[in-house]
Amino acid sequence: MTAVESAQPPAAPQRWAAVFDLDGTLTWRDTLLPFLTSFLRRHPWRMLRLWRLPFALLSFLMRNRDRGLLKSQVIRMVMGGATRNVIDAYAAWFVDALKRRHRLRLAALAMLEAHRAAGDHLVLLSASPDLYVPRIGSALGFERTLCTELEWQGERLVGTLKTANRRGIEKLHCLAWLRTQYPGVPIVAYGNSASDLEHMRCADRALLVNGNAAARAAAARSGIPTSNWT
Repeated sequence: MTAVESAQPPAAPQRWAAVFDLDGTLTWRDTLLPFLTSFLRRHPWRMLRLWRLPFALLSFLMRNRDRGLLKSQVIRMVMGGATRNVIDAYAAWFVDALKRRHRLRLAALAMLEAHRAAGDHLVLLSASPDLYVPRIGSALGFERTLCTELEWQGERLVGTLKTANRRGIEKLHCLAWLRTQYPGVPIVAYGNSASDLEHMRCADRALLVNGNAAARAAAARSGIPTSNWT
């Protein structure tokens, strides 16, 4: 080794983009249903609008199997027409309650902090709606949040989808877009369901956490390791 070579500083460690799913990965369970049911408890008169729910469920089961459409229909029944101020105030309470009631997995938070300490880019990628997911991303210190976006008319929620439902293949599209935002940066993806495997297979590294038997079997076939986060 020459004197010049020995004077060179050590190479900086490789930075990653760490992409975390939300429901079942960072949290113990789904967030959308508790979000909607708690809103109904605060606004019980809105339960009268749920008379359409059986028809939406029947259409989903018997005809289209469109999860995005069903999600939009239920959100419109429960929260359609509510003002941005009302929804934002409720979302702030909901996100605070997630932390206070220990609805976030400690192992997931530890992994998040490990990536933060390493200087990695932190991305939250969720199919849940932008009514509250960006608040969770902000509260947990994510650099970027991608989630399903909804339509508004002025200051009132319409509830139809502004973007595609960011699940399955749509998360793969999001992953491809993230590569344009972090060129040359490898991506590690964390998810919990079989639908998450769509984009996890195309990450540079991936880990399926808390998956059911079918998801773990599918992950094994794709060479993706599995773990249980508590």
